[in-house]
Amino acid sequence: MPQLRQIHTSQPSTSSAIDRSVPDFPVAAVDDESHYFASNEPPEYLDELVKEAQCFVDEHKSKGNKVVLVTSGGTTVPLENNTVRFIDNFSAGTRGATSAEYFLEEGYAVIFLHREFSLLPYSRHYSHTTNCFLDYMAEGKDGSLVIADKYRDEMHQVWKKYNEARDKNLLLLLPFTTVNQYLFSLRAIAQVMDTLGTSALLYLAAAVSDFFIPVSRMPEHKIQAQDHMEGGKLVVNLDPVPKFLRRLVDNWAPGAMITSFKLETDKDLLLRKCTQSLERYHHQLVIGNLLQTRKKEVVFVTNTKQQWYRLKDGDGENKEIESLIIPAVIQQHDEYIKNHA
Repeated sequence: MPQLRQIHTSQPSTSSAIDRSVPDFPVAAVDDESHYFASNEPPEYLDELVKEAQCFVDEHKSKGNKVVLVTSGGTTVPLENNTVRFIDNFSAGTRGATSAEYFLEEGYAVIFLHREFSLLPYSRHYSHTTNCFLDYMAEGKDGSLVIADKYRDEMHQVWKKYNEARDKNLLLLLPFTTVNQYLFSLRAIAQVMDTLGTSALLYLAAAVSDFFIPVSRMPEHKIQAQDHMEGGKLVVNLDPVPKFLRRLVDNWAPGAMITSFKLETDKDLLLRKCTQSLERYHHQLVIGNLLQTRKKEVVFVTNTKQQWYRLKDGDGENKEIESLIIPAVIQQHDEYIKNHA
């Protein structure tokens, strides 16, 4: 039987992925922060999450290690409190999980705030591939289950890196699912990391929802068609998610270097949008990328320069753009620390 062509369904149509007719939301002010966190319930596990982050930060602060918070994956927007339906996005957490590995290789301690069940550092090589995980296995001569020969060396190297990070307690995995969980967790972890001063780096690669339903308007149980349908259509009233990046810069972790991402589909808009983001939020670095080429090239935009990083045509399939991104981010972080000494 001939082998079927692999079909990929996770990529959106680039012609309609982002609606540029929607204006940017205003920057969140102190009152917006107070209102949001007072009117929405924190996740019940938040105290435990803060305790884990505090212990991790305290350990690496005592060792003089730099710590990076990598956010990764997409946030959901529940439509009911007992959630059956929710709004999601296509992010699998590839950028964040890959970047975390390169930060670890450079000696950073990594807090990985990730969408639960999205890609994780190291296991990403095997958990979300087009191969079934069992394809990596084979039966040994004695009948035992072993790693297939053609995958053994590569898997062994990944396993060694994972175990080194684990044994040195360099990687802390903290999950979220909803946009509300993400925002409460981000604020709490940033405030914990503020004690690190300039040794803290925030690398915000998560795809955060732009809209949500406040808990005060969210149905308790599954939405029933006869109660919420208008002319055969489900009408959902969403509020904009406050743009908290400025609050992060000014109040949550003012000593840290903060890197954000800007995704566009129109190359003529990319640099302008990156520059506008710096002007709006006053942070240190925006990494811009186009949906169509995000795995091959990015642009760094700061207040003083713009610089492209691109994979070369001769680079092999295993060469990842994050191998260029992370050393460049670390160079920016080193300069930031030096300039704020």
